[in-house]
Amino acid sequence: MLFSTLAENLARMEETTKRLELTSIMVDIFKEVSQDQIAHIVYLLQGKVRPDYEGVEVGVAEKIIMHAIAKSSGTSQATIQARYVETGDLGQAASLILEKKSQTTLFAQEVTVDRVYNTILKMAQVGGSRSQDMKIKYISSLLNDASPTEARFILKILLGSMRLGVAENTIMDALAEAYTGDRKNRPLLEEAYNVSSDLGRVAKTTAKDGLGGLESFSITPFSPIRPMLAERIRTEKDALDKMGTGFAAEYKLDGERVQIHVADGRVEVFSRKLERITEYYPDVIEAMPEISKSNNIILEAEAVPVNADTGEFLPFQNIMRRRRKHGLAKAVADYPVLVNFFDVLYVDGQSFLDETYDKRRQMLQYVIKEGGMAHLVPMMRIEAEVDIVEFMESSVNAGCEGLMIKSKDSIYRAGSRGSQWLKLKQDYQKGIGDSLDLVVIGAFHGKGRRAGTYGTLLLATYDSAEDMFLSICKVGSGFKDEDLDTLYQTLGDKILAKKDLRVNSIMEADVWFAPELVIEVVAAEITRSPIHTTGKADNDSGFALRFPRFTGRIRADKSAEEASTVEEILALYGGQAKTT
Repeated sequence: MLFSTLAENLARMEETTKRLELTSIMVDIFKEVSQDQIAHIVYLLQGKVRPDYEGVEVGVAEKIIMHAIAKSSGTSQATIQARYVETGDLGQAASLILEKKSQTTLFAQEVTVDRVYNTILKMAQVGGSRSQDMKIKYISSLLNDASPTEARFILKILLGSMRLGVAENTIMDALAEAYTGDRKNRPLLEEAYNVSSDLGRVAKTTAKDGLGGLESFSITPFSPIRPMLAERIRTEKDALDKMGTGFAAEYKLDGERVQIHVADGRVEVFSRKLERITEYYPDVIEAMPEISKSNNIILEAEAVPVNADTGEFLPFQNIMRRRRKHGLAKAVADYPVLVNFFDVLYVDGQSFLDETYDKRRQMLQYVIKEGGMAHLVPMMRIEAEVDIVEFMESSVNAGCEGLMIKSKDSIYRAGSRGSQWLKLKQDYQKGIGDSLDLVVIGAFHGKGRRAGTYGTLLLATYDSAEDMFLSICKVGSGFKDEDLDTLYQTLGDKILAKKDLRVNSIMEADVWFAPELVIEVVAAEITRSPIHTTGKADNDSGFALRFPRFTGRIRADKSAEEASTVEEILALYGGQAKTT
């Protein structure tokens, strides 16, 4: 496929405000592209060249892009900068500059999807002292042959600003329609994606072999599994009402949820967002041969930072010190972790996803050698309300957040949130019953002391059924000056020219963002509201948070799709009514 064909369709996708039209455009693209190219197309639609877990970063610095534009167009850096300031979009600036360039096509090479993809992949893999010069050379070679529209989207991909309102679910809808004739087959694609975390591979398999080909997908080391998630509950009685008796309760720890893969003498660590984070856990990598009796295994654990002197649990934020560009060795020494194992998904070639919780726990107890940094998450069988009350008290006294409640017969449902796993936090009696993880979708400019930053943020819940983000509150309290500075910087590369297609908000923000950043909020209560869209149906009011406050915690470990859901808000509102 020529890249011009893809670019023209991407331009159409940018213009539409309708989800069905967006899906329809993607169906057209998928039907036209060859089976061998479909994976490349899917990656590029997501603004990447490989699945997240491979750690191949596409992003290129603006300075390098501007040098490449100058080299290709003969335009001065000052002119490029002026155009950039004028448009607010470096891709658009390049498009305008290249429109005025008098080009000869005598020696121009075709710009194909494969050429763009392979060039970007080479750039992502280049390193060393001459990497900057090589990247400028690669980019300018594409721009030399690209039309203004092609150039705009090539640069958007390189800058990581390909925000078309396209989510994984929308892509899978389009793939199902294009290759199976029915969007209702999406769940079958989703099952394959849940165990592979590689949407490009799912697309290529579906295109070549249809739905039958998806049966070949199975859990394998070094392809992370999308995590199973829990519903929240408000009280110990809720757990008994939903589970009966004989269920398991585990301590809920305040750490980083990690997936550890071991095979062929290699160890890799992945985050709950499916990103490869191995380099941040050198201590864990070194210890794994002594921790696991199996050298071919996939485990889930909570890595919790502890005080190096006392061994006491520390807040989650301390573990993020390992993510800084410099000082990893010091962070590892100053903030060691305890690795608290709570699940086993694969052992010696056998998937344990379809085994019950009890069988997985038995295997976990067998394969993990406790001691040093390795522990099993404490677990208790619950037969009566007194058991869960006492175990909750024990958890809180140990410095934990609360309890995870798990059905003893539950299998591991990758990528799903259901009532087989429940979470009960220690602050269940305070305010609305729990903190909420909400998505930043917009902001309002600050005034007075907050001038130059954002004064308040517009937050949303996630509607998993519709794959939409629905507004629930504005939050302006709880922020320290350094929080505002951090958020202003973090949100800088998420700014959109218009509201994202996946956002439903009656309220108009000063600035709109791609729905990506998750922050933690507490509130006094949930109320009905005519100006927010969470839970809003037809002419009814939606729901809003009363007196929301930022807790100081940015949930960098969570994807937007793991934010608090509309269903959770409705359940909390119902529970609130019962206690008032």
